[in-house]
Amino acid sequence: MKKAEVVAIVALLALLVAPLAMDRYLLSVFVLVFWAAYAGQAWNVMMGFAGLLSLGHSLYVGLGAYAAAALFVHFGISPLLGLFPAMALCMIAGVVVGWLGFRFRIEGVYFALLTIAFAEVARIGFDHLTWTGAAGGFFLPVSRETAGQWWNLRGGPLFFYYLSLGMALAALGICWALRRSRLGHQWLATREDAEAARAIGINVTRARIVAVLISAAMTSLAGVFYAFYYNNLFAAQIFDMSRSIDIVLAPIVGGIGTLFGPIIGALILIPLGELLTEATRALGINAPGVKAIFYGLGLMVIIALAPGGVWPAIARRLGIGEGRR
Repeated sequence: MKKAEVVAIVALLALLVAPLAMDRYLLSVFVLVFWAAYAGQAWNVMMGFAGLLSLGHSLYVGLGAYAAAALFVHFGISPLLGLFPAMALCMIAGVVVGWLGFRFRIEGVYFALLTIAFAEVARIGFDHLTWTGAAGGFFLPVSRETAGQWWNLRGGPLFFYYLSLGMALAALGICWALRRSRLGHQWLATREDAEAARAIGINVTRARIVAVLISAAMTSLAGVFYAFYYNNLFAAQIFDMSRSIDIVLAPIVGGIGTLFGPIIGALILIPLGELLTEATRALGINAPGVKAIFYGLGLMVIIALAPGGVWPAIARRLGIGEGRR
């Protein structure tokens, strides 16, 4: 058995039994870690694999969340079924963004600005949509009758711990398969040199559109989870650019284009944020923005020590050898 497989099995077993030694707070922290790892993997499909910089992935989180939540609240449709319309809606939005970008050869930071614009339009739109609560918020009903109904994503911290862990593992498996597929090699060629990829017969536009579709569909599931975990939605929060930045940070810190980068990045960033929150509270520091300053300084240190991402550095030390393709 290879060293990488041994490490992966040990880590998985540890995560499966870890809840036995956790309280509710630690369970909630790990739920956020797994959610960030999953969403980071979804974003990594576009940027890490296909080279498409998106800073508006909150669009797909918000659309997925609102679609599934609205179907549940207004029509009583289980989120397990509502997930499919949510995915379809996000994929349609992804096609629109992708078509506009690729039709007019909008690339790089300009494509990123396009994704931000769509997320901002969605924020403004849902902030005035009365069917989903407008600016006052959209709240999902919680009752004793629905408690424990897993098909309605109802349960305690332990339920959401294993659900989010399963999502993160599923995303890892999907990305592993994609990266080794023919499509994955087309993405690699497109990411490194789009013109050269066209010259050897790769349909660059189609490859990029597929990357956007897969990424949007995966991110929609993160939105559905978000809606039924928090049981409330505010357009100003879920579509905000800061949500997109949170999604982006985990793969950047962990290692863009790697399989374990988003996971390692999430394992670093979420606990770091919680530690800073507790530290500033213990020190009695209540000034606005203090946590953000220390958080930013922490990110600067991490990036300075591992400019290519934390996971590639760890992989080299362990002799595993995974890096950015």
